[in-house]
Amino acid sequence: MSSTETLPTLPQPVRLTRRLLGQELLIVLGLSLGASGLSAVISFMGSLTAHKSLESQQATLNGSITPGRPWLDLSWHLFDIATALVPVFLVAYLLLREGSSLRAFGFDLTQRWRDLGKGAVVAAVIGGSGLALYLGARASGANLTVVPSGLPDVWWRIPVLILSAAQNAVVEEVIVVGYMLRRLNQLGWSWPATVAASALLRGSYHLYQGVGGFVGNVVMGVIFCYLYRRWGRVAPLAIAHTLIDTVAFVGFVLLAGHVSWLPT
Repeated sequence: MSSTETLPTLPQPVRLTRRLLGQELLIVLGLSLGASGLSAVISFMGSLTAHKSLESQQATLNGSITPGRPWLDLSWHLFDIATALVPVFLVAYLLLREGSSLRAFGFDLTQRWRDLGKGAVVAAVIGGSGLALYLGARASGANLTVVPSGLPDVWWRIPVLILSAAQNAVVEEVIVVGYMLRRLNQLGWSWPATVAASALLRGSYHLYQGVGGFVGNVVMGVIFCYLYRRWGRVAPLAIAHTLIDTVAFVGFVLLAGHVSWLPT
């Protein structure tokens, strides 16, 4: 293009109608946790129709991708963690286009110490209750045996597990709490309906673990929605989620085979 030519005129920004917001929400969920929910439902159907009980089947959360090739395995795990965060960047971009940002969800560092304290308390309460629910559900035959880590005993195992926990937390809390509640509110949904949709979605993408995984995460989803409404911040919820998953992942590595109450 020569210096005398002019750039084409860009179209005027489109007003965000309810229809466009609904389509945007479906696209974001289809690229992230909505797709994970459908995948988990199909996985659970496969587990139910398998010729063995649920508790005798395993759901491995962080397994080796290329066994026997640790450096390649590490590369794949880092790739998976990074690409899983892309929908969060998409949400941030969509918010910027409407003149907002992730700060609208309270996803920032402005109250980091207060957020850390709240997150630690929430993690302690929900983490302990979640473990009890999982053990009970598995004992009743309604849950698969969850294996939080199937990674080899290499130097990067613990760091990758912590990164995986943080990635899970950021994606879920930003999208399923902050973004989803905002969009459903803009679409005119009532608060109870919004909470139900968010909590059921959270439960759906954990259904691959079994009924216990679904129920426990629906309850967690309801609690997190109400805490978000009370605090107006996603950050403490993301911290709590990171702590819960970190304890589950790293705790399994440290305790598996050493305590009788932990299924392996």
